[in-house]
Amino acid sequence: MIADNCPLKAVRITAVRQVEHHDLMQQWENPLPEACEVRVGQTFVSHDAQCPSGLCASAWQTMQPFVLELARGGGNFYEGWMKNPHTALLSCNDGFRPMSFFLETIED
Repeated sequence: MIADNCPLKAVRITAVRQVEHHDLMQQWENPLPEACEVRVGQTFVSHDAQCPSGLCASAWQTMQPFVLELARGGGNFYEGWMKNPHTALLSCNDGFRPMSFFLETIED
């Protein structure tokens, strides 16, 4: 259990991969001129477990609980899911073109 009064660590969020499901887009999506502004390789840093400027609100909604846990020094999500227990790999909730993000604490 992580104490709530511990100083929060910074968490680096890196966009690592995006896939596009063209068949699903064609079948159900209304075309959007710019559906996602985040690009592969782009990094963001969350301080005090807050949403970094420029990060998609939908992606933040998905990752916020994980960022908070990492910022508190926790991790080990799903009992050994990641090789490094203080990291996570998550995707945003865009079913047509999900972006995968790698989350890691930044050690002082």
